[in-house]
Amino acid sequence: MTFNHQNELVRKAVAVLESFESGNPEAITAYVHPDQYIQHNQALLDGREAMLGALDHLKEMGTKVSVKRALVDGNVVALHSVYHFHGPKIGFDIFRFENGLIVEHWDNLQEMVEKTPSHHTMIDGPVTIKDINKTEANKALVKSYVENILLGKNPDLLASYFDGDTYLQHSPHIADGLSGLHAALQALKERKVEFQYTHIHQVIGQGDFVLTGSEGQFDGQPTAFYDLFRVQDGKIAEHWDVIEAILPEEKRKNTNRRF
Repeated sequence: MTFNHQNELVRKAVAVLESFESGNPEAITAYVHPDQYIQHNQALLDGREAMLGALDHLKEMGTKVSVKRALVDGNVVALHSVYHFHGPKIGFDIFRFENGLIVEHWDNLQEMVEKTPSHHTMIDGPVTIKDINKTEANKALVKSYVENILLGKNPDLLASYFDGDTYLQHSPHIADGLSGLHAALQALKERKVEFQYTHIHQVIGQGDFVLTGSEGQFDGQPTAFYDLFRVQDGKIAEHWDVIEAILPEEKRKNTNRRF
C-alpha cells in the first residue's frame, strides 16, 4: 500500500469524525458505505443512515473532536482522539475500509482524567510514526506482551518487555515505570477489584505504534480494553489506554458483537 493511499484513508476517517462537530453530512455520504456499514458501538443503531440521523443532535450538543494520532494497517485506520460532549473524553476509533469506503467501525471511550499519577495527560506524547520497517516485529512483541502478561499466560516474562524501569505511562491511574505498574496492580488487589484480560481481538500497528483491542473483566463488569503502545528498540516504551464497560444486552441498540 502506498504512502499516498494510506494518507487518503486517514483523511477520509478523520473527515467522518469531524462531521460530528460540523454537522455536515458530506464526508459520511462520500466515505461510508451506504448499505454495508457495520456499527460495533452497541449504544448506536446500525448502518450509515443512523450515523447521518445523529448529526444534528451531535452538533446541538456542541460536540468537538480533535484527532491526535492515526495508524494505518492494511485497510484499517485507527484514530486516537479527544472528544468533547458531556465533558472531555478520550477515544479510539477503528475504521475498516473496502474499495475506499468505510464498511465497519469499532470504538472505545473513557472520561478524560486531567491529572494522572505520572503527570502526563491521557493523550500527550509523540505522534510521529517511526520505524515503519519494524511494524511486524513490533506487532508481534505487543501481542506477545498482551498474551503473556495481561492475559496471564506467562507473567514471569514481565520485565523482559521493558528497558528497566523506563516506561512512560498515560493511563489515568498508573504512575510511570514498571514500579508504577506493580504499585497500581497491588492497589487493585488490596481493594479486591477484579482486573482481568480474557481475549485479545485486534492488533493494529504501524511502525513504532501498536493498538490492541481486548476483552475482559474490571470490577465485576465485562469490559473493553484498548491499549496503545509505543515500541522503541524492541522494548515497550510508552502506553496509552481507554477502558469502557461493555453494555448489557438489554441496553444495546444493535446486535453486532463488541469486537
